[in-house]
Amino acid sequence: MPYPPELKRMISIVEKTRPGRVEQKKMGHEFPALSLTEREERLKYHPDYREGARRPIMIGPSKGYALSTEMVDLLESKSRVDPDRVDLSVIDYETDVLVIGGGGAGTAAALLAQEQGAKVIIATKLRHGDANTVMAEGGIQAATKVWKDSPYYHYLDTLGGGHFVNVPELVETLVTEAPLVIKWLEDLGMMLSKLPDGTLRTLHGGGTSRKRMHSAGDITGTEIMRTIRDEARNRAQNIKVLEFSPAVELILNEHGHCAGAVLYNMETEEYHIVKAKAVVLATGGCGRLHIGGFLTTNHYGATADGIVLGYRIGVKLAFLHTVQYHPTGVVFPEQAEGILITEKFRGSGANVLNIEGEQFVYEREPRDVESASFIRECTKVGKGIPAPTGKVGVWLDSPMIDLLSGEGTVLREFPGKYILFKRYDIDITKEPMLVYPTLHYQNGGLEYKATCETTVPGFFCAGEVTGGVHGENRLMGNSLLDVLVFGRIAGRSAAIYAKEKAREGRLTLDHVRAYHRELEDAGIITERISPMLLPDYGSPEVKKRRWTSHYQGTLL
Repeated sequence: MPYPPELKRMISIVEKTRPGRVEQKKMGHEFPALSLTEREERLKYHPDYREGARRPIMIGPSKGYALSTEMVDLLESKSRVDPDRVDLSVIDYETDVLVIGGGGAGTAAALLAQEQGAKVIIATKLRHGDANTVMAEGGIQAATKVWKDSPYYHYLDTLGGGHFVNVPELVETLVTEAPLVIKWLEDLGMMLSKLPDGTLRTLHGGGTSRKRMHSAGDITGTEIMRTIRDEARNRAQNIKVLEFSPAVELILNEHGHCAGAVLYNMETEEYHIVKAKAVVLATGGCGRLHIGGFLTTNHYGATADGIVLGYRIGVKLAFLHTVQYHPTGVVFPEQAEGILITEKFRGSGANVLNIEGEQFVYEREPRDVESASFIRECTKVGKGIPAPTGKVGVWLDSPMIDLLSGEGTVLREFPGKYILFKRYDIDITKEPMLVYPTLHYQNGGLEYKATCETTVPGFFCAGEVTGGVHGENRLMGNSLLDVLVFGRIAGRSAAIYAKEKAREGRLTLDHVRAYHRELEDAGIITERISPMLLPDYGSPEVKKRRWTSHYQGTLL
């Protein structure tokens, strides 16, 4: 579906202002960044700050912590498993390390656990690789160019982006391991974008003080997932993959150690018991909860399952009160709504513009500030661009990139998005894209240490299911880095634990019984069950969340 005549007329306004904006860029004149005071003012328009967006959870180790209502509903639910009907003496699979989740963090964990001599099972909800990792586009941060950059600057940028509340030890681990991760990926065969002389190509991202964003076109996550998935499959003798088999409950032993999981085979509708000496949880995020009614960039299985599982066995939550909305999600055409438009476009020079063709925010503000500025422009200021569907957005002026860096740059650097829009007869080398914030990332999660250990012995976690390294807002490129840095550490730590510290004991689901009693004691009478596993787009409740309009700042 090409742009209709009314949007074409609005694009003509963008075209009139474009030559002047290109000239300013070439002269090195950027739109001014916001001051700290201005950033705080803009953040009032962020969905996290909307009245009624959060409520305190009434049970569990983080009782009283105010989270999104969608997340609290999940946590204040009954288990899918009736512990009185599960025979834990019948073991279907037994392994050293069970990895729950087959995305970037889980696959990296499996590889490093196997290298420590452990036998590994990966249990994944969908196919191996169906995860948010494969959908990540723009890049992965790492201070590889030491003559201009260092982990020191990466550390400061990450803290600043996270509002200086990140857990310092986690940030230190993230940035110091980053160059090693890039080398590891290249050694495994990943094809990173390079300059003609063979030097790794790097760009700025929002909130970065140095160009340290490495990429593979605009399919960086896909290339990472291809590389590590192939490597895991090449080690099939010691890494077994169970597809369409999500974990629906963790299993403890009589000592209180994590000792396996109950899996549900989505094809046969059978339950299976996996006994393990150590468990790595790497189930990813929560985009398919459509928090606040927003569209999402996330894959179909991103339903916060790991948060539920970890919380039920007693692991506290950290930084889960904040959710990241990516500034540039597709608003038009309707068939592509919510799909991510990588921040790399803005890092390459594309302006964001209102209906009058005006810049209204610096393109590389941290994501929460950038998103809040878009929402403010479309609501309070009233200068959003109306789409035929009734939604509103702002322009992302992609044709600027070819004018700044030479014809063919967009096609070379953003082949995925060029092809996507071409399907709808929109040429992003000549026409801007219409965008609006879309639910993208779970900033917080389960509390963990830099070793990926948790407060439950034998239970490790990594990736988007965790909270602490990003503080209250994640910088672009730190998610792919996070899943690989901490996925590798989790796998190594779990394998060592399985070899040296694991204790045998009777398997039990007593924690599920205790959780159900706590629900009753809190007066929570509910028929909800969790984990969700997959969103039910047929239910009226989910339809309402999914298609609600936020353009006036209220749920309609």
